[in-house]
Amino acid sequence: MEPSALKKSALIIATLNSFITPFMGSSINIALPAIEKELQVDAVLLSWIATAYLLAVAVSLVPFGRLADIYGRKKIFTSGVILFTLSSILCAASLSTSILLFFRILQGIGNAMVFATGMAILVSVYPPRERGRVLGINVAAVYFGLSAGPFLGGIMTQYFTWRSVFLITVPICLFILFLIFWRLKGEWADAQGEKFDLIGSLIYAVSIIGIIFGISLLPEIKSLWVILGGVIVFFAFVKWELRVPHPVFEVKLFKTNRVFAFSNLAALINYSATFALTFLLSLYLQYIKAFSPRMTGLVLVVQPVVMAIFSPYAGKISDRIEPRIVATVGMTLTTIGLFLLIFLKLNTPLGYIIGCLVLLGFGFALFSSPNTNAIMSSVEKRFFGIASASVGTMRSLGMMISMGIATVLFSIFMGRVQITPEQYPLLLKSIMVAFIIFTLLCFGGIFASIVRGKLRRDYTKKDK
Repeated sequence: MEPSALKKSALIIATLNSFITPFMGSSINIALPAIEKELQVDAVLLSWIATAYLLAVAVSLVPFGRLADIYGRKKIFTSGVILFTLSSILCAASLSTSILLFFRILQGIGNAMVFATGMAILVSVYPPRERGRVLGINVAAVYFGLSAGPFLGGIMTQYFTWRSVFLITVPICLFILFLIFWRLKGEWADAQGEKFDLIGSLIYAVSIIGIIFGISLLPEIKSLWVILGGVIVFFAFVKWELRVPHPVFEVKLFKTNRVFAFSNLAALINYSATFALTFLLSLYLQYIKAFSPRMTGLVLVVQPVVMAIFSPYAGKISDRIEPRIVATVGMTLTTIGLFLLIFLKLNTPLGYIIGCLVLLGFGFALFSSPNTNAIMSSVEKRFFGIASASVGTMRSLGMMISMGIATVLFSIFMGRVQITPEQYPLLLKSIMVAFIIFTLLCFGGIFASIVRGKLRRDYTKKDK
């Protein structure tokens, strides 16, 4: 296959895949109240329908990123698409909360397999001077998925039940598989022959599960011991990775590569401060504002539409201007948008909410693709899988922290009860406190973004 045809095929496949995951996530956020009513789920367990998926992604990303570097990125990517497709069908067929949570975990593992490899495949076939543009397109697909999710998810939930939300992605997944076997020729395994660190993978999984499960137990006292145990195991993981000859994650990159380290930190902070936004606003609009799922979707679609429009331009700009400058401006605008949402009340005008979403969408667009470009372009080819997995890990950990904060606040202010009109004042208070915390987090992220250092001087080396 001609190099140009291969690049186009990789871009189409990676872009379609980048659409599906956020589409599923934002659709499910809209469908949560419907799931609550049918399956009789309390407020805390309801958030676990989103959190269990993210936990599975976070635990699986690093090992599958490493396996992809060793055995082939296309192999892992293809297997992940198949698993994601099957688990989506099984989620739609779930008859209880426990069964739904189990298949959401499988769905998360499948997503980890494709997310850890899709971006690595993309940067494997595109030179550094073109990466900002194609990563911008890729990020735009993420935001287009976020845009279509609330809108189509609201319609599907209202007219065809929440189960249809899981099924709508199946035809797209089948089309991706068709393109992989028909158009995506070749394989990429730049660490072929190296050993896989199974022990490190298990230690990492235990640490992440401990931290997230501990967060879910808050505000109980025992939760602090579980979180502390997870943190201790995580430090043991770092120590192990520094000793083994072929670590599952190259921890040394965080010590020796300033751009890589601070770009990942900025991504972690950004996702920690923003992911629960759709979840919280979905509950606010449907419960407090009494909007229908369809109307809620129409309101929430504003933010990702703005992101989808501006992300390709932001990525292209980061090919010419230092990514840290563009990303820092984006982080600053995001902080302002979150700050404005602190003041949501029962009678807040819809125009105010839409204005905040426009500002946040523009901020996300300026931050995300330049920051991803910085991470992927700061490492050698043999670390592409690890770098791609690190992007996904920061994203997933940030998402879990964000949902964890929301879960803790629900536990503190409302407890394990269903959301009824009597609970609305406490729900509103939970949302307000959440946005205060998210604003402070994002403000700290501005400094992590600006101090990362210059990337441009490394481009000529990475282009070889």
